[in-house]
Amino acid sequence: MLRERVLPVATVVFAILAIWCVFVVVMNRQFVEDQARRAGQEITFGEIVSQSYTLERPVLPSPHQVAAELWNTTVEKKITSKRSLVYHAWITLSSTLLGFAIGSGFGIILAIAIVHNRTMERSMMPWIIASQTIPIIAIAPMLIVVLNAIGITGLLPKALISTYLSFFPVAVGMVSGLRSPDALQLDLMRTYNANDRQILWKLRLPSAMPYLFTSLKIAIAISLVGAIIAELPTGAVAGLGARLLSGSYYGQTVQIWSALFMAAILASILVAIVGLAQTAVLKRMGVKP
Repeated sequence: MLRERVLPVATVVFAILAIWCVFVVVMNRQFVEDQARRAGQEITFGEIVSQSYTLERPVLPSPHQVAAELWNTTVEKKITSKRSLVYHAWITLSSTLLGFAIGSGFGIILAIAIVHNRTMERSMMPWIIASQTIPIIAIAPMLIVVLNAIGITGLLPKALISTYLSFFPVAVGMVSGLRSPDALQLDLMRTYNANDRQILWKLRLPSAMPYLFTSLKIAIAISLVGAIIAELPTGAVAGLGARLLSGSYYGQTVQIWSALFMAAILASILVAIVGLAQTAVLKRMGVKP
């Protein structure tokens, strides 16, 4: 297990950290040299490296600066504090989960309708695919403005952005899953005089479970992206998107990177939870992991 799982991941992480450390010096060197030039001082390469890792507002923060910021804003701050990343993560998580639930449910229902109705497939599939060609950063402000105009504010507008992104992978994955049973299996069900509903519950849905959970992993991650994007045009004061926005306004790159890492950690946890649900469901169905 160590060689197959831990070692490959550790190797990739080590390589990323090594490249990151090199680019900290590359990206921050110009600023350090400019500061020394204004002060009329000569600066050695060793001093450039040292100062590149300790700048207050670096172009690219160092790993230890991001780690320190994460520690300060998660462990050392109360979770009710507006400076706590846990507080901001919870705000974003709320809209993420709501949007994921709505999007997943809508995607599953849409997939069932498409599989059982040729007219739905011909009329809806082109629009479903076309909907994903529109940049979400363009849709988010328009949707939020329209909903605000009719008095819908708060969690739901942000959740609908997550819904827009998450329903597509679920719908497409479920269509493939529901169609995965081969002709022999369908013929066998018909010899048992099974109707469409019985075929759906007894054959199509069980066959679609691996496809569904794979799609749900994509959907939960992209729902988080949608929730963060939805916080940007609203001028939100809470949430990971708001944290990114305030960091960009005041040039706090360490704050921006810590929020990005918090979002990545949150997405990893959500995907892992879906993975655990997948293992439990497939084990219950008798499928070996």
